[in-house]
Amino acid sequence: MRQSVRRQVTGPKMGIALFTVALTLTLTMAEMLDQWPALQASPVLHRQKREWKWNSLYVEEEKPATEPYLLGKLKSTKSVEGTRYVIDGEGANTIFKVDEKGDIYVYERLDREVKSEYHLQAKLYDSKDNLVENPGSFVIQVTDINDNDPVFTQSFNASIKERSKTGVRVIEVTATDADDPKTVNGDLVYELINGGDFFNIDRKSGIITTKNEKLDRETKSSYVVVVQALDMRGSKQAGTATTSVSITVSDINDNMPTFTKGSYEFSVNEDLNLGQRIGTMVLEDRDEIQNKDPTFSIESTFPDIFEIERSQTKDANLILKKALDYETKSSYTFIVNVEEKTLKTPAYDNKNNAITKAQVTIHVLDVDEKPKFSKDIYNFSVTEEMRVYNIGMVSAKDPDKTNKAIRYFIVDKNSPIGINSETGQLFTVRELDRELVPNHIVQVKAKEYPDGLESFVNVNIIVNDINDNAPELSSEEIYVCENDMTGTVIGTVKATDNDDQFHKFRFKLDKPNSNFSVVENDDNTASIMLKNGGFSMEDPRDYVIDIWIGDGGNPPLHSVTPLTIQVCRCDNERISNQCKAAQRKTGVSVHALIAILLCILTILVIVILIVMRKRYQKDALVTLGKSEIHEQLVTYDEEGGGEMDTNGYDVSILTSARNDGSMSMRQGPSLYAVVRKPQSACKGDMAMMIDVKKDEADHDRDGIPYDTLHIYGYEGPESLAGSLSSLDSSSTGSNLDYDFLNDWGPRFRTLAELYGVDGSDGSDSSY
Repeated sequence: MRQSVRRQVTGPKMGIALFTVALTLTLTMAEMLDQWPALQASPVLHRQKREWKWNSLYVEEEKPATEPYLLGKLKSTKSVEGTRYVIDGEGANTIFKVDEKGDIYVYERLDREVKSEYHLQAKLYDSKDNLVENPGSFVIQVTDINDNDPVFTQSFNASIKERSKTGVRVIEVTATDADDPKTVNGDLVYELINGGDFFNIDRKSGIITTKNEKLDRETKSSYVVVVQALDMRGSKQAGTATTSVSITVSDINDNMPTFTKGSYEFSVNEDLNLGQRIGTMVLEDRDEIQNKDPTFSIESTFPDIFEIERSQTKDANLILKKALDYETKSSYTFIVNVEEKTLKTPAYDNKNNAITKAQVTIHVLDVDEKPKFSKDIYNFSVTEEMRVYNIGMVSAKDPDKTNKAIRYFIVDKNSPIGINSETGQLFTVRELDRELVPNHIVQVKAKEYPDGLESFVNVNIIVNDINDNAPELSSEEIYVCENDMTGTVIGTVKATDNDDQFHKFRFKLDKPNSNFSVVENDDNTASIMLKNGGFSMEDPRDYVIDIWIGDGGNPPLHSVTPLTIQVCRCDNERISNQCKAAQRKTGVSVHALIAILLCILTILVIVILIVMRKRYQKDALVTLGKSEIHEQLVTYDEEGGGEMDTNGYDVSILTSARNDGSMSMRQGPSLYAVVRKPQSACKGDMAMMIDVKKDEADHDRDGIPYDTLHIYGYEGPESLAGSLSSLDSSSTGSNLDYDFLNDWGPRFRTLAELYGVDGSDGSDSSY
């Protein structure tokens, strides 16, 4: 029998048999490799002979489980009658259940995208619940079906430069598929639905690239490409998804700048300022502003008159570089070139019709120009302390063909410099002093005569110095010590001079002195040396020496300055501890004396005016007629003392007027008519009102005392009502009864005594 089998195997089908055996071994090895991690993790199976026997268990996802269906069978070499199988692990006894024979059933619908593997353990027990065999691990794998479509999880935007070469990467689009990527269910491919004229897409990677070099931003600046993703490698049963990809075409410098026309004409006034714009030559360039880079050049015989500047919009601004003169040349013609050296690619659209040369014609217009000085600034010099009639000359002319006459003026009317209005000759109006102002800047105006434009120029006049200032002594405080010996240098003096010249100063005593001498140091200083000692602070004499200083200038000048020397008590290092101040003559300066006299005179005038005003007021009151007497109104800040309070006004004036008879009537009734109480008036009503008001004032603690001002005036003798004034009331034959004032309290006692029966009868009773 074995021989016949060997013969069959060695027949023509031997190759197929060998291939089948090899394939079986390969699958077995692959299965072992797949189960190798589980085998390593299981200590039970390690170094032990395997007793469990089963094939790999697989279950298809999304399979309906309305009734449990058989998944597989557990097998063990130790399984005998009376043994039973038990499983533990993921989904055990819920999703998966096993019977005593080892058959495994599935009870639920499974989803691979939720869980693709379930790890369980199998155990074998005998009838006494003893473990017959060690637990064995196994895996139930959920196989995939194509139940999910591809999905694009994001939006895609990209940018690509125009004129990009073929095959340049633009963007990579990716989609996801929840199905198993190891199967065809999750194997995605990509296709372009539109946009294929300019772009390609790689089917496997989803990378979009340029298809050609025809992208032109100036023609179309953006594209929307639709990409479709398909699973199952794009088969007819594949699931699909689409997305839009926005692709922006960015600009590069690929267009030649060109003038909008072949010739330009500009008109400009001859007085245009240098650096000003004459006009603009507009360019046409389809590129974006950041990619424009034109350069300009002028083909002319006068490049020093005009120049080209690039404007903010990259156009050509024609700028005046040198002043124009209509009288010299009235027009200019030249050629302007434009090119772009940084052009990245040859010009595509306008390379054959670009205008790169343009003719420019500039017409100079005549204007009435200001007088023009021969120099921008004039510099002259003049010697101080003398009148100079020919400092220098300024000159200006009319640049126009009319050539009007020019007149000159000094702008500052207080300037010490004058000018001849016709010739422009400068001269000094008064002598100049360099020590006061060393340099004068004079502004000269030139004006067209008789009426016309004017211009200005600055003239700088430097004042030259002469030796007109005598030297001045400069020294620190000099003192002699009581213990100084002969030959001691007690101090150093130096000199200053306001003149701007180098001086070699000479020092000496103006008068010989028995105590001190002056010794020059040959450095424009001199030392004060002691000839004889023996000084004392008790000596009342002052020591003053006159120092003569010469400056050696031309002409030479000198000065004599007294120098006071103090006598001091010093220590061994000749540091003074106490000095006797030199006696000084007291006196008042002229300015101080004038100020004092002015103050005295002012005070005297004020006193005289006050006295005169007082006398005038007194005389006026005394000489007033009785018809002109009025009461003086007084404002009280407090209640006061009633009529006994005479501090507010001068009662003596009224008394004097009454005594001298000026207040007596010539004939007829009194100046102030008697106020008669009407027959119908009730004294008790008035008293009650006053009591109420007084009581309110007494008990109102928050109220502020105030006085009511009443203006009384002379109402004339013909008034039927008479006068309300109390003046002269005591001298009239008043019939009023004032006894009720005694009932009003102590505050009205004084009034009751004055106007009562006892005090009112005498007509000549005094106040």
